[in-house]
Amino acid sequence: MPVTFEDEKATSFGNVAESYDRVRPGPAPEALDWLVPDGCQVAVDLAAGTGLFTRDLVGRVARVVAVEPDARMREVLARRSPEVDVREGWGEAMPLPDASADAVFVSTAWHWLDPARAVPEIARVLRPGGRLGVIWTTRDRDQDWVAELDLLRLPGVNDQEGGGPRTVEEARAALDLHHAVKLPDGAQFAGQETASFRFSRTVSVDDALSWLASNSGFITASAADRAAALASCREALQRQTGDSSMIEMPMRSWCWRARRSLSQRVRSCEGLVITKTVRWRVSGHH
Repeated sequence: MPVTFEDEKATSFGNVAESYDRVRPGPAPEALDWLVPDGCQVAVDLAAGTGLFTRDLVGRVARVVAVEPDARMREVLARRSPEVDVREGWGEAMPLPDASADAVFVSTAWHWLDPARAVPEIARVLRPGGRLGVIWTTRDRDQDWVAELDLLRLPGVNDQEGGGPRTVEEARAALDLHHAVKLPDGAQFAGQETASFRFSRTVSVDDALSWLASNSGFITASAADRAAALASCREALQRQTGDSSMIEMPMRSWCWRARRSLSQRVRSCEGLVITKTVRWRVSGHH
């Protein structure tokens, strides 16, 4: 099968794995509180990258399994998180037994999965009643100057069709579309809910630029296009910071969660128990 440009972008992060791990943000703590179910014993971080989300699961969950296709990202993950069970795998083919996890999480990677194949695979790995949680943690574009950073990319530095947004309103609309979770017909999930959590992150201007450069559009751009776009971004950031070398970036974690539906066998057994209980009570037994 030929490698498409989307495939190239999806696996481009390994080229900057060390920088990616150093400058990319982790989630808001409140987002983890909302996503991780009570009593979770086994959690899978799918498309785990270098383990930014994985590390926040450690200590909250008894056993954490990280599944990541890129060997360069897995190497950083395993080195930074030796207590985690790190495995090679894909969202569409996880090296895990049926009904083996209480929760599966996808952090800032849902858009790289093929839902038609990944959602049934996630359902296979989850125990009935288990949780699928999806999260994106990124800059909060509600402030115009933050959204305007999305408008500074040159034609050669873009990861969206049609040349990308041209106004802050288009940037926000593109982000809303990017953060949508649409399950395929017949998906074995129920109780879909969404939430978002704001916070801020103070970083140096240089680290903010490295963070922007860890985007797949920058990674796969030509050196000239990348340098020109980053120069424009530096000017925009320095207009905010003035004489300071640090910048406080508004952040948000966008979250989605759903429950793995009970199997037909489990529902039938529950129905049988309820029926027997009702009959027992109706017959006068207490």
